[in-house]
Amino acid sequence: MLDGDKPTRRDALKAMGAMGVVGLAGCADDDESHTFTIAGTASGSSTQAAAQALARAADEHSDTIDVTVQETGGWTANVYDYDAGEFETIGVDTNSMAKAFNDEDPFDEEPVDSLPQQGPLFTSLEMIWVAMEGSGIESTADIRDGGYTIYPIEPGFGTRLLTEEVFRTDGLWDNNDINNEDTDDIPGAVEEGRVDALAVYGSNRVDLAGWCQEVDVRSDGQLYVIEADDQFREAVESVDGARADTYEPYGWQQDVTSELGIDEVFSWILDGMWAFSPDIPAEATYEYTRVMHEHHETMRESDPTVLDYTEGPEQLAAAVNPDIEVHAGVAEYFQDIDIWDDSWMEG
Repeated sequence: MLDGDKPTRRDALKAMGAMGVVGLAGCADDDESHTFTIAGTASGSSTQAAAQALARAADEHSDTIDVTVQETGGWTANVYDYDAGEFETIGVDTNSMAKAFNDEDPFDEEPVDSLPQQGPLFTSLEMIWVAMEGSGIESTADIRDGGYTIYPIEPGFGTRLLTEEVFRTDGLWDNNDINNEDTDDIPGAVEEGRVDALAVYGSNRVDLAGWCQEVDVRSDGQLYVIEADDQFREAVESVDGARADTYEPYGWQQDVTSELGIDEVFSWILDGMWAFSPDIPAEATYEYTRVMHEHHETMRESDPTVLDYTEGPEQLAAAVNPDIEVHAGVAEYFQDIDIWDDSWMEG
C-alpha cells in the first residue's frame, strides 16, 4: 500500500481475522474443551431449534465442545451483538453478512467495525405469502394496490431484512400498514383479526418455524396462500441474497391451498449459517462442524427441520461468500471432506 492510501474497512476486517488466528497459533491444547454460547435469535425460531439440536448432539457425541443458546433479536441484530462483543458465535443469514461487509442498508447508517468468520450452513428458510380469510386478497397485485395491514416478519430478523427489501423493490411497502410486532405476539394479532396478510416461513421443506406453527393454530383455519404475480417474482429475482423457488406448501395443520386452488407456492429463500470469532480455536470450530455433519441424525431427533447432510456434504458449504473469510477450523474440515473451493479465503 502506498503511503497515504487509506485502507478500506474490508481490509481491516480481514486483518483483524488474521490477527485473531495468529494470536492463537500454538496456544490451544488439542484436548481443551470449548463452550460455544450461540446468539440464537428469538424463541420458537428455526435458529433456536437448530442450536438446541446441536447442543444435544455435542453433549452426546463430543468430549471437547459444549453448546449453550441465548435468545436474541434476530439474525441482523446478531451482527450488531457480535460487533459489540456480546457473542463469539452467532446464527446469521448470508444477506445480512454481505450487507454488513459492504456497508449496505441497514448497515450504511450504522456500520459495524468487525464481522465474524464464516462457518457451515445450518438452514434454508423458505418464505411465502399467506392471507386471512375475509381480506379479499388473492394476489400480490392486490397488496400492491394498498390499504392492508401486512406482517413482514419481526424487525431485526434476517428474514425481515430480506423480505423488506423484496417488498420495497416490488412497491408493496409504502401503500400498506406495517405490523412490527414480535413473533411471540403476532399469533395473537392473527387470532384477533388485526392482520390481513403475512410473510411466514419454514425450514428445509420439513416444517414451519415455531412461531409460524402458533400462527397456524391460532388462525382458526382462516389462512390461505396467495398468487405471486410476475412483478413480485421479478422483484425477488432482482434482490441479492434471495433465492426463488416453487413447491407444495408444507407444515400446515389447515388446508391453505383450497381457498384459491393454488397447489404450489412461490417462495423467496434465505440461507442461514453459523459464524465465529477468529478468537475461537480452530480445533473447536472443526469439532463443531464435524458434529453437525456426522451426527445430524441425532440433531433431527431434537429438531426435525435440521438439514439432512446425507444427500451430500457440500450442503455444509453451500452458503459460503467468497469475499468473507471462512474460520480456520471450518476450512480445515471442509478440506478434509473434499468440499473446499480454493477461491475461498481461509481465516
